[in-house]
Amino acid sequence: MFPTIYDFWLHAFEAEKATHASSGWAHTYSFLNLFQYPTFRAASAGLTAFLLTLLVGPRVIRKLISLKVGQPIRTAAEVHKLAELHGGKVGTPTMGGVLILGAVIVSTLLWARPLNPFVALCTCTMAACGLLGLCDDYKKVREKKSDGISSRHKLLWQVAIALVASCFIYYKPEVSGIGATRQQLADGAGYYLGSAPLSIGALCFPLWKFPLLNLHWFTIPFFAFIIVGCSNAVNLTDGLDGLATGCTISTALAYAVLAYLAHRFYIATEYLVIPHNPYLGELSVFLFALAGACFGFLWFNCHPAKVFMGDTGSLAIGGALGSAAICTKQELMLIIIGGVFVMEAMSVILQVGSFKLRHKRIFRMSPIHHHFELAGWHENQVITRFWILSIMLALFGLALLKIA
Repeated sequence: MFPTIYDFWLHAFEAEKATHASSGWAHTYSFLNLFQYPTFRAASAGLTAFLLTLLVGPRVIRKLISLKVGQPIRTAAEVHKLAELHGGKVGTPTMGGVLILGAVIVSTLLWARPLNPFVALCTCTMAACGLLGLCDDYKKVREKKSDGISSRHKLLWQVAIALVASCFIYYKPEVSGIGATRQQLADGAGYYLGSAPLSIGALCFPLWKFPLLNLHWFTIPFFAFIIVGCSNAVNLTDGLDGLATGCTISTALAYAVLAYLAHRFYIATEYLVIPHNPYLGELSVFLFALAGACFGFLWFNCHPAKVFMGDTGSLAIGGALGSAAICTKQELMLIIIGGVFVMEAMSVILQVGSFKLRHKRIFRMSPIHHHFELAGWHENQVITRFWILSIMLALFGLALLKIA
């Protein structure tokens, strides 16, 4: 359907094998059959992204240092206690998200089918959000301030990117089934829940084996909200060394499992009764590449961090995870699987709302990881405990698939 470079290799070897009757030849090259399986290519993509990040990371960090793209830290005049805690981070190179972006894109092109609609969507959304983050980081570094692009302009660009991605999901025949040809329908275009076609605007949750509601014309705005919200939530989480990176790994791996299960007809339609689409298997390759790149980046980003991902990485990761949640039609599961990101975003919303309405703060500081820092937790304690929480939430989310 959507070829990888390995499909061309396999085609060439099959043609050559047809001209040679020797069974020994076929046995010699039988390992190439592995490239047909998403599981093998997903594991390979994760390993490739991890090794690429490890190998290229030191050079990128040295280059960022030479360019003097150090991370500005909020001053004591802005947040006195936080400035004391994070004063040693001043000058640590930022924009390290280019490492994650590069590793994911290269690994995806090598191991996935890049023309698969789900792979193309998540990759392009990630790249677009990453470019926006790069512009934001560059402005911060150039002006030596913690403020980059204005919040209004950043939000406008995020909404524009999210709307384009949402329209692609909604109107792409292989994804939604809308306007699909007979051949595409025969190939299984669109979503199915059990044996029944599922509307692209249907909202599902594993505990109920039927759509909760149909969003109809609210579908595109809802999809855009998921992408923008997830992008900003990851951005807010990226405030401590390795915090967002570690939480991304557990979230990406959980959605990779969901994508793989959703593409298997019997498992999705008969055993688990979750939204099924035959094209979703390739998305697991992309998500494993994202997890592998984050593992590699964590090598340099763990406390004390040698490099920060910056908005370049956090906005890109959020865009990718939000898109993956929509593609698997497990948008509501993002509240559980990505629970740490949701908790960080909600802490900011509640803090701002409380201060404006009651002139009182709920937390010592938001996002909530700073609240625990100011409460006396060491940075490593906050990071490790949030990682544990993220892993447990991801496992709980996957466990819900078979509870009902």
